[in-house]
Amino acid sequence: MTGTNWAGNLTYGASTLHEPTTVDELVDVVRGATHLRALGSRHSFNRIADSDDAQVSVARLPVVLDVDASAREVTVSAGLRYGELVERLDREGWALPNLASLPHISVAGAISTGTHGSGDRNGSLASAVAAVRLVTADGELRSARRGDDDFDGMVVGLGVLGVLTAVTLDIVPTFEVRQDLFEHLPWSDVHDHFDAITSSAYSVSMFTDWSDDGPHQVWTKSRADTGPVTELFGARLATAELHPLPGVDAGATTRQLGLAGPWWDRLPHFRLEYTPSDGNELQTEYLVPRDAALEAIDVVRGLREQLAPILLVSEIRTVAGDDLWVSPSHGTDCVALHFTWRLEVAAVEAFLPSLDDALAPFAARPHWGKVFTTTPDRLLAAYPRLPELRALAERIDPHGMFRNELVDRWLGV
Repeated sequence: MTGTNWAGNLTYGASTLHEPTTVDELVDVVRGATHLRALGSRHSFNRIADSDDAQVSVARLPVVLDVDASAREVTVSAGLRYGELVERLDREGWALPNLASLPHISVAGAISTGTHGSGDRNGSLASAVAAVRLVTADGELRSARRGDDDFDGMVVGLGVLGVLTAVTLDIVPTFEVRQDLFEHLPWSDVHDHFDAITSSAYSVSMFTDWSDDGPHQVWTKSRADTGPVTELFGARLATAELHPLPGVDAGATTRQLGLAGPWWDRLPHFRLEYTPSDGNELQTEYLVPRDAALEAIDVVRGLREQLAPILLVSEIRTVAGDDLWVSPSHGTDCVALHFTWRLEVAAVEAFLPSLDDALAPFAARPHWGKVFTTTPDRLLAAYPRLPELRALAERIDPHGMFRNELVDRWLGV
């Protein structure tokens, strides 16, 4: 066995973990494999990264971080964690457009699953990908760039097309961000002013337990050059630093109370040098089209009594649409409904079908790296371009080296 995921809710079935230190070694691993899945930072909560044979990590490949200022791009090692590249990028005067709530996740894993941050105008982390380089099943190095045939299917590729070695990302001039937090936003204000709330800052997150009181916290992350959010309808400005979980020490969170700092130390919710939790949790997330957001929120509120015993906290965020085939925000601006559960696997699994039933009318898209239960018909309705990804995978990897039982089910194999 090659160990467990971060949450500890599953033990991988793979018998071997390869950790090549050069691309040539990686090529040799691929050429000698029968079944192989790429393993990132182990932050997925399902078996997307598992294999019945072997896994491979690219975290030990030589570090690459090459800035092309004229193209406004940076090429980085696919196995780097975001937190390992951002300070160096910042020192060169550049920034990534957005970051996820955790800087601990790997670049390859995040983009391959459609992971995102927040912001009305901010796409997922995958939407910043300008080019990819990967080792395919024939042991060849293949590159693709935005605009190439099949590129939009290769970025959020669920690991079925090959092993990423390097990724080229869009960059922007560096900037500073300040966080101003608000407490106790009534649901009536969420309904009446949803667009104004989510557009009030560069990135906005609402945290809730779905009780009748409304979100207990709203995190607004404003670019320092645009000014802060000073009021937010019925919510009150926080006067102390907060953790998303009420009563938990805020020491692991990024700095708040309006103190401006570098983008990389404000856009995430948690600092790289801290483990944000001990992994004692599960996570589920669905993305719904923005125009269905308020109705979907009301539906989830109706499940409050069922989910309350197993819920730690939920987060509501917005994500701009993109063109990537199986991105959770493909083709439309979305609102993400995130659920952090207690590590009570049986109870969570028992509830998930009810959540899926409730959100099915909105063609809600489950996040590929989280736990969810759905039907093939619903998954196809949510991700109508899944058959195209399957066809691309069958063309590039005809023997299914990079697939596993879970992704086969998703792809309808």
